[in-house]
Amino acid sequence: MMTVMEAVKILDGQFFSGEDKATIEVASACGADLMSDVMAFVKDRVLLLTGLVNPQVIRTAGLLDIHAIIFVRGKAPSRDMIDMAAESDIILAGSKLPMFIACGKLYEAGLKGGGTRLI
Repeated sequence: MMTVMEAVKILDGQFFSGEDKATIEVASACGADLMSDVMAFVKDRVLLLTGLVNPQVIRTAGLLDIHAIIFVRGKAPSRDMIDMAAESDIILAGSKLPMFIACGKLYEAGLKGGGTRLI
């Protein structure tokens, strides 16, 4: 387990919103650009890494009780997405790292991925 703050630091990232809540702990991470893959992952205390930047990401996170999203590849959310995330108590951060490297760094630091279930 690690805090969202630790994860963002490991990824040399920055916060877009919710930094004041970044002491929450995450137990695993999910890296995906397809929200259907995220929905198949379904884990408690998960950190979502994605390069997809649209409101559907926030809606999916809210539906699945995901409290933190890190956008990879230098992507940044729009003001509307930041406002939507704040309303849902979702932390938003970003990193310039590609998804593969970001996931690898978090894994190397001790954050484990979880198995996905087959649908």
